[in-house]
Amino acid sequence: MYGKEEILEMLRDEFTRWEKLLSSMSEEQISETHLPSNLSVKDGIAHLWAWQQRSIARMEAALRNREPEFPMWPGTLNPDSEDPPDQINAWIYETNREKSWSSVYKDWRDGFLRFLESGEEIPEKDLLNPGRYAWLEGYSLADVLLSSYEHHHVDHLVPLLAWLHQNGRMIGAG
Repeated sequence: MYGKEEILEMLRDEFTRWEKLLSSMSEEQISETHLPSNLSVKDGIAHLWAWQQRSIARMEAALRNREPEFPMWPGTLNPDSEDPPDQINAWIYETNREKSWSSVYKDWRDGFLRFLESGEEIPEKDLLNPGRYAWLEGYSLADVLLSSYEHHHVDHLVPLLAWLHQNGRMIGAG
């Protein structure tokens, strides 16, 4: 089991890796559709930001000792569902595809920093206690932080870096 500072340090390191990678790429490279999923890096960052909103809602609920208030998503899509996320991901793409890179980047960056800040504000005992918040149904807020780390790193950064390396493109987040 990780402690609060270990988890936050992992997330800070992940943020730094993303920042390093994104700063090494031109806006054209970021916006170019070329990944194996036929999405751009910009699309991937918009995706991370959209899902990040769910985690931020949970952290802020803990800070305010209330139920989470999730962002407004279409009524048929439940961001807290265990259903396959394909429909949600398609909606995220359609909602964000026309946004500028600077807007997508700012949203993601500000959200990530807010997520870290909220993690720092929550006492470690509350963060690590799986029974502390009934709306987490037996999970702890540490699980929320670790899940975000896994989604950013395992699900998105590692495959992106492998693809960039395999295709002879820069690998700025090593």
